[in-house]
Amino acid sequence: MNTTYQVEVTREGKWWMVAVPALDVITQARRYADIGTTARELVAVVTDEPLSHVTVHIHLRDVDGIPNLDDTVTELTTRAAAAEQERKDLQARKAALAQSLVKANVPVRDVGSLLGVSYQRAQQLATPA
Repeated sequence: MNTTYQVEVTREGKWWMVAVPALDVITQARRYADIGTTARELVAVVTDEPLSHVTVHIHLRDVDGIPNLDDTVTELTTRAAAAEQERKDLQARKAALAQSLVKANVPVRDVGSLLGVSYQRAQQLATPA
């Protein structure tokens, strides 16, 4: 059975302080990327649960007066994912248009000029995947 623990993370000097309030324990990590593993290992040791059964939800507290850090990071991540999806959709529409134009006997060089891409990119777009 998986158990999820809330983890509160703050920054102190060169260290990320990793607290698990439900267990009243704390540890530290040098790099942000290590926090999840460090927290899971701490919980597994304290509770004697297998590491594979431990899940953590990291809550990033304000760092050095930077407010709403958790919310800001979440918003930026969400917006980046939406922008990437929009980029993929745009590329798919460009490819569909390039293929339609080539089928209508429009030269690939003109397709590139119309779409604002190089001849080589127009050729790639005009070639079905």
